[in-house]
Amino acid sequence: MEIKRRLGLLAALLLALAAAAAEAATTERRRHAYAAMMYMGTPRDYEFYVATRVMMRSLARLHVDADLVVIASVDVPVRWAQTLQEEDGVKVVRVENLKNPYEYQQNFNTRFKLTLNKLYAWSLISYDRVVMLDSDNIFLQRTDELFQCGQFCAVFINPCIFHTGLFVLQPSMDVFKNMLHELETGRENPDGADQGFLASYFPDLLDQPMFHPPTNGTKLYGTYRLPLGYQMDASYYYLKLRWSIPCGPNSVITFPSAPWLKPWYWWSWPVLPLGLSWHERRRNNLGYGSELPILLIQAVMYIGIIAVTRLARPSLSKLCYNRRPEKIIAILHNTLKVAALWSIFAAYTVPFFLIPRTVHPLLGWPIYVLGVASLSSIVINVFLLPPLPVLTVLLGILGSLFVMAFPWYSDGVIRALVVFAYAFSCAPIAWASLMKVTGSLQNLLEREAFFPRLGESPQLSEFNKLY
Repeated sequence: MEIKRRLGLLAALLLALAAAAAEAATTERRRHAYAAMMYMGTPRDYEFYVATRVMMRSLARLHVDADLVVIASVDVPVRWAQTLQEEDGVKVVRVENLKNPYEYQQNFNTRFKLTLNKLYAWSLISYDRVVMLDSDNIFLQRTDELFQCGQFCAVFINPCIFHTGLFVLQPSMDVFKNMLHELETGRENPDGADQGFLASYFPDLLDQPMFHPPTNGTKLYGTYRLPLGYQMDASYYYLKLRWSIPCGPNSVITFPSAPWLKPWYWWSWPVLPLGLSWHERRRNNLGYGSELPILLIQAVMYIGIIAVTRLARPSLSKLCYNRRPEKIIAILHNTLKVAALWSIFAAYTVPFFLIPRTVHPLLGWPIYVLGVASLSSIVINVFLLPPLPVLTVLLGILGSLFVMAFPWYSDGVIRALVVFAYAFSCAPIAWASLMKVTGSLQNLLEREAFFPRLGESPQLSEFNKLY
């Protein structure tokens, strides 16, 4: 096992040297680079691929004086790498995944298993400085002054631990080899990811001076803390609904939140106000051509479902189950109630998971509402339920979207209180609607619309005569 591990590290080192040599042979070489990494093995690989493309294109539109580089593991699809190179003008450096020696420690999160690939940034020795990035950054302006920073510079979002969503480094094969050695010997790593490893590798960064770019354009040496304006945590915005970071230029927004609250998901807005900012950058830089056909198909399908349920309303009251024991009828009644409630739940959840995750919120939410309405129409007609109670939750969701999207809140606290008050006021209505649905099912069964008594022929109720 130890020999296999050493061979893996040696292979990674050789591959990094080959990539560095190929990069150095490029005829038109820039001295600096903005770099990101891509690897496979998570449920969100495609979303991060899209996010990386949007970030790189945003940097290109800012006319940064640097190469755009993606450190991609060898298992990243070839067509993704080709798209990055041919359509986005990105240089792709292929690397082997680094073995994570911390994956068996107690607090390890498996989604961080391959984040140590970020260490390959030190192998990009054809560049004087590299700004290493996570894909969830939004650039508000050029940040080329960062290339004047020293051997390692990072931002402290946490008062005691710097954030590795953006950091500046001076590539060095000696440092890279030493990092591989530290991985092999098992350097202390609190979280088992790149964050913990780098915090352990640069333990004294908190005591270093703040970076201020020299006005004459010269480069600094040593390690420095970067001003908070280079990694503005989105949660700071949500408190005030505006940026008020006095420390350094307000240049880069980051989203170090739960994975399902990243800004590229269609449900991110208006739940998270900054989600729309990311999607506007995607609309301006990349577009939504790959998802629009799927949305169109879904819209046509949902409209077709609504039309069919309006034109052909089934009358299950015509079903006659003669000679059934009363005990079986009671079981069937209970089963029918459970089936109706689960069908309503499915009508609200299935459309959510069918929508492509990275579409624009102004496209995703209408398709979701249309999907819920169409599937609910099936439930309403199959189980002969009153429409309004079934659709009450959908109306409540629409209302909450308008409440959250209201643009004139003074700050995030007021916004949160209004949303809470809205939810509190809607809760009794939602409960009453649920009781109405269950009561309607019970009344329907008691009127024997589904299961008539033994030996009796079924009679159409006044409700069904309307159809």
